[in-house]
Amino acid sequence: MTADTFLLYGTRALEAEPVRLSAGALSADFVNGNLRTIRHRGTEVLRAIAYIVRDRDWGTYEPVLTGLVIDQDAESFAISYSASCIGPDGSRLGFHATIKGFADGRLVFDVGALPESDFETNRCGFCILHPIAGLAGSPVTVEHTDGIVVATKLPELIDPWQPFKDIRAITHQVRPGVTAECLMEGDTFEMEDQRNWSDASYKTYVRPLALPWPYVLPAGQTLRQTISLRITGEGKAPAATVTSEPVRVELGEVGPRLPDVGVVIYPEDVETALANLSTLAALGPQQLLFHYDPTRGHGLDALRAFARLATAYAAETTLECVVACAGDLDAEMSGVANLVREAGLKLSAIAVSPSVDRQSTPPGSAWPDCPPLEEIYAATRRAFSDIRLGGGMFSYFTELNRKRVPADQLDFVTHCTCPIVHAADDLSIMQSLEALPFITQSARAIFGAKSYRIGPSTIAMRQNPYGGATKPNPGGQRIAMADRDPRHAGLFAAAWTIGYAARVAPAGLEMLTLSSFTGPFGVLASSGEPVAEGSRRPIFRAIKGLCELAGLSHVAARTSDETKALALAGRSASGKTIAWLANLTADDVPVDISAFGRGHLVMTPYAIVRIG
Repeated sequence: MTADTFLLYGTRALEAEPVRLSAGALSADFVNGNLRTIRHRGTEVLRAIAYIVRDRDWGTYEPVLTGLVIDQDAESFAISYSASCIGPDGSRLGFHATIKGFADGRLVFDVGALPESDFETNRCGFCILHPIAGLAGSPVTVEHTDGIVVATKLPELIDPWQPFKDIRAITHQVRPGVTAECLMEGDTFEMEDQRNWSDASYKTYVRPLALPWPYVLPAGQTLRQTISLRITGEGKAPAATVTSEPVRVELGEVGPRLPDVGVVIYPEDVETALANLSTLAALGPQQLLFHYDPTRGHGLDALRAFARLATAYAAETTLECVVACAGDLDAEMSGVANLVREAGLKLSAIAVSPSVDRQSTPPGSAWPDCPPLEEIYAATRRAFSDIRLGGGMFSYFTELNRKRVPADQLDFVTHCTCPIVHAADDLSIMQSLEALPFITQSARAIFGAKSYRIGPSTIAMRQNPYGGATKPNPGGQRIAMADRDPRHAGLFAAAWTIGYAARVAPAGLEMLTLSSFTGPFGVLASSGEPVAEGSRRPIFRAIKGLCELAGLSHVAARTSDETKALALAGRSASGKTIAWLANLTADDVPVDISAFGRGHLVMTPYAIVRIG
């Protein structure tokens, strides 16, 4: 990788290089104390085995490893280390880990944890990630804690709740003739479908969510857990091979029109947008999504600011309106309508969601007090009878999947995604793109052909449904649940954005919003960054490209290795095909573009390329 690190990631900080472990046909990457990309003869068996400690807001501690020892030879590898987590009150949890892998396909990860004082946590223990590519909907055998063994399947559509509980072991087929059994000891495990959050995995984790959290680990009481993986059989199918051939792009059938592209505008963004109207026009979004939240002080001034921008820039306009549900719904919604009229704001649509629904209701928790959605939508329809009405969740698909809105009262449904809910490393964020087709397919299974919008979906988290707040990130680190992310300012975000649009294009979305105009989610740099305020971030070019594709007919564009590159293509009424390619990796990727009447090109790390 020769490109400037800041240009790629918006920061000069690099992730720690993984240590590649191997023992015969077994291999894994050791990263920050945990295992990633566990393979057998090149086939991914597990995406991760990780020992995770979370705080009361579901933030993940980043323990510092000490005494790390790594030994390996051709037949085995062994790792040991110690680590500790320091709570906000100064409490300390120490733990010691050992990892052993063997050429016969066995792997054992053992951790003993000892709180020096009472230690509060939402989760302390192992998370095991099964990949979704090639496994979604496939047969598995689940052994429960009572010894009962059940032959079942991993969910194809995204399960809103836990597909399996009280788990002792899970066995799946790696490839024909080869199986992998994952045995979990030391606590009660259950599985959740992490595709809800756009993670590309099924996650088996410790401690059932139905139990109270946060909870306290008592001082001086050792907590021991062990994960044992056993891979058996050789199989007749050839092992996966790593090829040096260029990634090949193939064009297929013509599908639905590509969606309008929206840009979310917060009240504090309006003056910057007005001062940069020529730049907004150059970007060319078809929709402006105005975020309006009376529970956070937004009122007539915010609506007047939106009105000024809507007058200055001709586009469709949607008010993303948080409903407080504090009293009479007709009074609340007619009050909003009166303010909109007083402000002179012309709207094309309004999307509403109760304020309480921005917080998640996990399994086993009580649903918060909230008027029926049917009543909220009816009151909104009475107040805004002449524009389109949308509903859903202003948080993530998780919440929409668990609280399914009465779509028959709506003109469109909407939700967002965020790739750093559970992990914030570069690989996990790019892998989250794999989950998007499952999200759109699941949404279509629930809501049918109803008009469907996604966004704002950004790398950084704009609000935290799972805790009291998002995580501040003044140092520009790679932090889960952070309110800003440095990679948004780099080529990384541009590649992720094109990849996102490519993954959801077959769903026939009405609108897709993947940025704001300025601020931490913006296409323009804001104050306090190491680049000029108002300068165009690399994501500007990606969003502009999507704006230019909006309304064209989607042309299925597949690549021979979607972990390396994705393609998005559209065809105009005149028959011209325009495509965008994105390199999802930190390496140079050669690409065969003969499908476009061209030869080959080499895409530099996280590059996006327009063809046509």
